This record gives sequence, C-alpha cells and structure tokens, in this order.
Amino acid sequence: MTAHCPYLAPSLDHGLTGWTLYEAVGAPLDVEAEVFHAAVQAAEWVRPLATRAHATFVCENVAILGAGREVLQWPHWALKHLYGPVGLMIGKFAAGEERTDGSGRRIPSPPVSFLPVRAAVRPRDGRFLQRTPNLAAAVASARDDGRDVFSHIGHDWKDIRLWAQRLPPRQ
Repeated sequence: MTAHCPYLAPSLDHGLTGWTLYEAVGAPLDVEAEVFHAAVQAAEWVRPLATRAHATFVCENVAILGAGREVLQWPHWALKHLYGPVGLMIGKFAAGEERTDGSGRRIPSPPVSFLPVRAAVRPRDGRFLQRTPNLAAAVASARDDGRDVFSHIGHDWKDIRLWAQRLPPRQ
C-alpha cells in the first residue's frame, strides 16, 4: 500500500498508524451506529494530534470484521462532513472492493472493511473531494477551534443519519 499512499511509510516508521478492530454483529442500523461511534472515538483521538509534529502521518483505522460497504456508507458520509471543517479526513474501504489510484494503478483489495481517520493534507486532499465541492472548500479552509462538532445535531445516531441524508449529494 505504500506505493499508493506517500504518507503510509513515514506513518509506519514513526509508529503513527493505529488499528482498532471491531466485529459487525446485529441489524444493519445497529452496526452503522457502532461503526459511527467507533470512528468518532478515532477522530477525537486524532484531532489533538493533527497540530503536532508529524501530524500528516497520524492515522487511526477503524476496521470492522464482517461489515460490507452498505454499513459504512452513512457513517462515512456523516463523519467526513462533521470532521472535515476541523481538518480531519475520513476514508472508506470495503472488504474485497476493487479500486484504482489516481494514476490508474490497481489498489490491492482490503481484506477487511475499514475507515481511516487522519489529519487533512490540504494541498492534496481536494482531489478526493472533487465530487463534494462544499466539503472540499470546508477542508481547504479548516481550522480546529475546539468546537463540538455535534453541537447542532446531538449524539444520537438516528438524528445524525437524518441530518446526513439532508446534506447536498455528491455531484
């Protein structure tokens, strides 16, 4: 994977890549809620590290055994809109998913679904957000002022999911 991500090797070298493993058990909506809350914990762990030395190499991965793309969709969508404005990026990789990188090279399929949570790299991350220009603008001008990213919606997953469904769709 280091061939596809220029930050991964330095992150590994500095011991700044973490993994937390969960197992998807229960109804899809319940799994979504747990995936979301696990990734919030990761985001709140990464958030204060995003201003320190080597911040661009900090990455906490939330891996979910037995989870498919469908239970990652809404948590990922909500998380990137909640944490993008404070300078975090949330990725999404589903087990077995076939992808290519920006150069058209095949990326190895992940053996497990996971959400990487990392500090934004503003000069480069716009390319990942081309289909969400409002979010791209928010990340480009992000500033973490310590705000509670949930102050306008609360912490209940059902309310957060409804809020996320009302966000502008990808272009």
